[in-house]
Amino acid sequence: MTFAELGLHDAILQALTASGYTEPTPVQAQSIPAAMAGHDLLVTSQTGSGKTAAFMLPALHALANRPRPPKEARTPNQERQSARARNARPRFQAATPKMLVLTPTRELALQVTTAADKYAGPLRFLKAVAILGGMPYPKQMELLSRNPAILVATPGRLIDHMQSGKIDFSQLEILVLDEADRMLDMGFIDDIETIVAATPATRQTMLFSATLDGTVGQMARRVTRDPQTIEIAAVHSRHENIEQRLHFVDDLAHKDRLLDHLLRDADIDQAVVFTATKRDADTLADRLNLAGFNAAPLHGDMHQGARNRTLNALRRGQVRILVATDVAARGIDVPNITHVFNYDLPKFAEDYVHRIGRTGRAGRNGLAISLVNHREQINVRKIERFTRQAIPIEVVPGHEPVRQPAAAKPRPKNRPGFKAGTRSDAKPFRHGKDARGAERGKSSPQGKPAAGKFDAAKRQGRPANGASAPRQRSYADR
Repeated sequence: MTFAELGLHDAILQALTASGYTEPTPVQAQSIPAAMAGHDLLVTSQTGSGKTAAFMLPALHALANRPRPPKEARTPNQERQSARARNARPRFQAATPKMLVLTPTRELALQVTTAADKYAGPLRFLKAVAILGGMPYPKQMELLSRNPAILVATPGRLIDHMQSGKIDFSQLEILVLDEADRMLDMGFIDDIETIVAATPATRQTMLFSATLDGTVGQMARRVTRDPQTIEIAAVHSRHENIEQRLHFVDDLAHKDRLLDHLLRDADIDQAVVFTATKRDADTLADRLNLAGFNAAPLHGDMHQGARNRTLNALRRGQVRILVATDVAARGIDVPNITHVFNYDLPKFAEDYVHRIGRTGRAGRNGLAISLVNHREQINVRKIERFTRQAIPIEVVPGHEPVRQPAAAKPRPKNRPGFKAGTRSDAKPFRHGKDARGAERGKSSPQGKPAAGKFDAAKRQGRPANGASAPRQRSYADR
């Protein structure tokens, strides 16, 4: 199947051909016809599957085919009056967009805006603008004064403009919630409900999410009408084109030495290193620069201008290693990212999938390496259960961990006093109310052992003469 067979507008096909796009991805091939037919959509697809085009192309097609009001002919006198009115700076009128795209992060909003302008091609009247935090208000007011057809925004900043009367959604036709699960994780549920309530009930709604379970599924049912569900390469699917490795580390110093060694691999073109906090991103980027690497941080506390400069430098190849947090890295689509390093494991297993999805974009090969402390083995197991895939453990010669990871202990099937395979599986047998006391000696009327002196000589491991037992050797003594 080709894009031409989908029946898209000629101008859109021309822009796609100029960009080198000929065949739609699976999520595009299923979503575009359904959206062009006017259905509400609930779509789950993995990172890098082309979901931006999946909702933007049918929306541009619908808006391009809307009849446009004819331009009124004006006399020279009317033109002069209009010019004087413009110079007089009339009262600001609220923008009335036809399409709204909500995204969780600024970087993703900018990526969607760039994609919309590229796909629209010669359709100059379908301009997209981004309204997001970190951008000066005068600049945003200038963008809104153009009354754009397509508005891409983060929920928090959009609420600010709605409350000040700068945006009117009475004419909105298409609403897109991109990465809805992430927006809910970031606490935007109330803002999303407020925004959706301000839009017409006749709108077309398209919701894209990594999962439709739990809170996301409940919200999806509230904001859509008889939606069509499309599931392509769900988040649980295996990343066959991304090799995953796990290295155990003893402490922070061991982790830093191992990361330094791994980053000196000649096969690395560009890499993203993920940290748990914004402060760690700054600190680690500084240390890497001192070690001779070309690194830069990216996190939510940075001004939007600084974030844009960092991403542009990454795309131009001027930055080789990006040290980022989860939120800031959303929307990064740089084809030369060959490696992803989890300096800190993510808090949620879903974020692990989004992290490693920064490499191996659009079918390319990638490598994801996690540096894990022994205490974090339970988090590794959560990730493996979520992705349904075991992560191989690797050891670098010369950087081996002193402590070996403990193997998971299998649960015994037949424990003394337990009956396997029945509902009493978790409860011990008791034969009579005094069974507990019979085992320990004489019982009290309540079935408890009678109070009395405890013979210290009978305590296991304690000498009878009152001397202290020898201290057990700890890991530090080895």
